[in-house]
Amino acid sequence: MLGREKRFCTRFVELKVSSQIQLKSISDMSEGKTNFSSETADSARPPQRPRPRIESLTDLVFGLALSLGALVLISKQPTNPVDLYHAIAGFGFSFLILIQIWFRFTEIMSVLPVQTNWTRVLNTILLFLVALEPYLFNILPFFLSPPQTFTELYDVTSSIYASDIGAIYGILALFTHILATEERKLVAPDLLRKYKLSRNLEIVVAIIFLVSAIPQVWVLNVRYTIWASTFFVYRGGSLVRGLRKRRHSS
Repeated sequence: MLGREKRFCTRFVELKVSSQIQLKSISDMSEGKTNFSSETADSARPPQRPRPRIESLTDLVFGLALSLGALVLISKQPTNPVDLYHAIAGFGFSFLILIQIWFRFTEIMSVLPVQTNWTRVLNTILLFLVALEPYLFNILPFFLSPPQTFTELYDVTSSIYASDIGAIYGILALFTHILATEERKLVAPDLLRKYKLSRNLEIVVAIIFLVSAIPQVWVLNVRYTIWASTFFVYRGGSLVRGLRKRRHSS
């Protein structure tokens, strides 16, 4: 009787040890499978590449350029209502130029890839020119100032300012030309005509500013008038685009 119970206990211990060994082997296999699947997933995942932060830097530069005009207004307290009107009008003029450039730039950069070296170089040059704009503009007296206040410094500064804005629009025209190229297929075919029109308008605006930059040809008030005419160039382009849409819809 005792021998039978002894054999039963021995058999029970052997079965228990065998089951523990099997459970351990199954666990090891599952862990190996999990590690293998994770390794496979890691190998299938594309390598991470550093993303350029040019877009964040662009927003920062444009924001600072727009803010500098307001800071200049705070630092120069007007002494009479006429000076106040001139200061507000001057800030509005500079603000409209920068915000128009920023709208065009953000629309272009939302489609144009910035991974190539030369696009980064052009972006860097454009940001430098944008950062330079408020410094140059705030040196100039606003239009309708007495002609005797215009000095050689103002003539040179206004010429450099016009070259600065003209170069910005020239770079924008280059970017838009890339989008308007059919072979690159960066935009939908039905948007090619829109970007071609935008490119042509940017070229026109760039030429207007560069022509006004010719030194000792234009007085400052005339240069202001030429610069203000560029706002109507884009407005005219919008009207032409609307007329074309009506023709196609009809």
